[in-house]
Amino acid sequence: MTPKQKVLACIRGEKLDEYVNQFEYVKLAFDPATLFAMGQVQKGGTWKNGWGVEMEFPENVPGMFPNTSPEFVVVDDVTNWKEKVHMPRTEFTDEEWAPTIAQVNAIDRDQYFVAPFIAPGIFEKLHYLMGMEDCMINFYDEPEAMHELIDYLVEYELKVAKEVIDHIHPDALFHHDDWGSQRSSFLSPEMFDEFLLPAYQKIYGYWKANGVELIIHHSDSYGANLVPSMIKMGIDIWQGCMYGNDIPNLIKTYGGQISFQGGIDNGKVDRGDWTKEYVEAETRKVISEVNSKNYFIPATVMGEPGSVFPGVYDFITDVIDAINRGGEVIVDENQEVTKPMTHFEK
Repeated sequence: MTPKQKVLACIRGEKLDEYVNQFEYVKLAFDPATLFAMGQVQKGGTWKNGWGVEMEFPENVPGMFPNTSPEFVVVDDVTNWKEKVHMPRTEFTDEEWAPTIAQVNAIDRDQYFVAPFIAPGIFEKLHYLMGMEDCMINFYDEPEAMHELIDYLVEYELKVAKEVIDHIHPDALFHHDDWGSQRSSFLSPEMFDEFLLPAYQKIYGYWKANGVELIIHHSDSYGANLVPSMIKMGIDIWQGCMYGNDIPNLIKTYGGQISFQGGIDNGKVDRGDWTKEYVEAETRKVISEVNSKNYFIPATVMGEPGSVFPGVYDFITDVIDAINRGGEVIVDENQEVTKPMTHFEK
């Protein structure tokens, strides 16, 4: 069974002899529009992204963050957002598309899903532009302006989607948008449904109407209360589902409608002082407690196949392989341990 066939069996509830292993089923592709909007990413540095947001990427953290201090904030009054927010360009030359197309052409589509990597998502774009506190207040105080701005961001996403689909014809989508902390969602389900559900129904509906079979949504946070909305959006796999969401109960309640990738929280295992003994114990504990090869993909919750600290992601892959074989972890102790290289560090 190929990795592609395994994940389809997993999410369809078909018989499986082993677990899908982290991101083994999908290969991510980076399109020029998304990269242009992200800006010139600098690990350990600062830069402005394509929306004019001041960005930072400190060492030993999983991703980039906006600096929304008063001197950098893009939208200081959401009622005037049209004067401040201008979407980055979405059309690129054949030469600019060439690296992405070459990357995709090298992927065996019989073995793997090909998925564009789209980030940040709608909610993240909002708080990148105006800061988290103002963003949350504006949902209450300025709903009309927030709806208008969300519609504009959706328009941008649909333009990017058309270009990506026309150039590489993906059969999956990997889309980021963090919707909560470790303890709760940022928005109530009611407010989430008012502002974000319609936006994502348009976005994910467009991808699915144009040949995308699998929608993988990343949110490494609490979001169990949002799962009914995720299903309405058309999400097939919630990637980044932290163990605190009560994954066994999610599977019992929603299995067959959506699947869950995660359970192995990076905050517990992806540390500078990690040991193989601890990481293996944590991985086996999560898999044992969830105890389901259907609707569950054991994995770390980081938003790409990799880890902040060298070796963690690869070792967890080894542990899951061992569980699938019913044996012990086979690791070459003489092998150099390296951090899986992310796109942004190439």
